[in-house]
Amino acid sequence: MSLDAKQIYQLRSAARRGLLENDLILERFFHRYAHELNDEQGRALSTLLELDDNDLLDLLLARKELNPAMDSEPARAVLGMLRQR
Repeated sequence: MSLDAKQIYQLRSAARRGLLENDLILERFFHRYAHELNDEQGRALSTLLELDDNDLLDLLLARKELNPAMDSEPARAVLGMLRQR
């Protein structure tokens, strides 16, 4: 089931970051995929957005991989979408 407008708004609000690089990547992601996200992917994205800005950027730029506590199929799917150029 796709996320509704309220859930997308909440994720977009949580995605406002202190690093411009993160903002640019996240905005591109929402432009492409916001209406395709399902509940599991939304929860995975929410978990990713709880990371510090630098840790998130390291994941987005593939300098680091998901830690075992965060690693799941939905998290890998969302991270793959975020990494697409």
